[in-house]
Amino acid sequence: MPAGWLNGEIAVIGLARSGRAVATLLARTGADVYASDSGAGRALEATATALRAEDIDVQLGAHDLDRIGKASLVVVSPGVPPNAPPLATARARGIDVVSELEIGLRMLPNLRYIAITGTNGKTTTTALTEHLLSSVGHRAVAAGNIGTPLTEIALHPTPPEWVALEISSFQLHDTPSINPRVGVLTNLSANHLDRYATIEEYYGDKALLFRNATAASQWVTNGDDLVVEALAEAAAGIRCRFSVRGRSDAWIDRSRGMLEVLGEPLLARADLQLIGDHNVANALAAALAVLLASEDHRLPPALGDVARGLRTFKGLEHRIEAVGEAHGVLWINDSKSTNVASTAVALRGMTRPTVLLLGGRHKGEPYTALIDEIKRTVKVVIAYGEAAPIIEGDLGNVVPIERLGSSFIDVVAAARRVATAGDAVLLSPACSSYDMFKNYEERGATFRRLVEAQ
Repeated sequence: MPAGWLNGEIAVIGLARSGRAVATLLARTGADVYASDSGAGRALEATATALRAEDIDVQLGAHDLDRIGKASLVVVSPGVPPNAPPLATARARGIDVVSELEIGLRMLPNLRYIAITGTNGKTTTTALTEHLLSSVGHRAVAAGNIGTPLTEIALHPTPPEWVALEISSFQLHDTPSINPRVGVLTNLSANHLDRYATIEEYYGDKALLFRNATAASQWVTNGDDLVVEALAEAAAGIRCRFSVRGRSDAWIDRSRGMLEVLGEPLLARADLQLIGDHNVANALAAALAVLLASEDHRLPPALGDVARGLRTFKGLEHRIEAVGEAHGVLWINDSKSTNVASTAVALRGMTRPTVLLLGGRHKGEPYTALIDEIKRTVKVVIAYGEAAPIIEGDLGNVVPIERLGSSFIDVVAAARRVATAGDAVLLSPACSSYDMFKNYEERGATFRRLVEAQ
């Protein structure tokens, strides 16, 4: 790392999993670390205890702005807003602010990685990429925004051969050394407008995937998404596209029902255990990225391994996941859909009359973009959480709405009351979970537990 970063105390802001990992890694490399989080609670107290055992000075419930203003470097967790006082203080005093991911990349200078970003589909695409890399015989892991911090990987004595690295727009903003073997941009639509002033600002952070592009760079982009294509147009390097609408570098030949990548037929669509065209796109993106990552991956034995990997991938929790059927009602957990575009994708895959659970913390997008799919398949919307009045205002003239508060038990009970045999209950919130839960995983797990308890 630059000598200036180590010439003083490093401040780590935010002590969720990535903050804990990066603080530990920095301390073990000999840096002086001050770590702080404005929150409190049992989990943070446990983190503080563990970090203090590493000789890290930890503060919970507040940030020492004077101390942060004297730091040699500030490392920020992705959940910390860019206008938070600690970051504003650092930037006002000319102190570098970087992501946990940046420290991980600096600590793993020889890392081979495929970086995946986009508005929707990036987590599934990342998991698929890791699965395909493992299928061709590599020691591979998925890291980054998917849940495992890269600095946690850097703490292991033996690093993996490859990493499938999911990167959010927040992480891209503060990761100046991003330079993947292959970069993937899945799609783009309005998101995080609770944190970005404009959609252009959000897209600008996504474009930082290409910030270190050279003629040798390799990019995988969505040929069906005009915004993606425009954003990537000026990036140096080789660009390959995937498409579910027509012939491309990776595409689905619907006449034969076959997924084809770089001219090679890989897998029959019927053998892919994922629902919906959006998941076909994810599979094509992942397979194309893995084939581009190494010439060896394009040899016949490896192509067979990639096909086997696609065939055996079963999908992820909280992403259009059927969690049970009772009394003829199918219950589907799509808690990962934290924006309107993602919920629209889920609704397009629905074939039953649907009770839609919509709500949480509003992210700035109008819910009117869901109207066409709601008219097609939704019989009732149960609006809940902080966003409930906005949802009711946007959709109240389109579909019957039952508005509730912030009791998730009441939400599931209401769905159980209005659903009848042959219906589906779809938790696809189009909102963040932070008004009621720690994250979308906790929201999805709570949904599953309440469904299984009926």
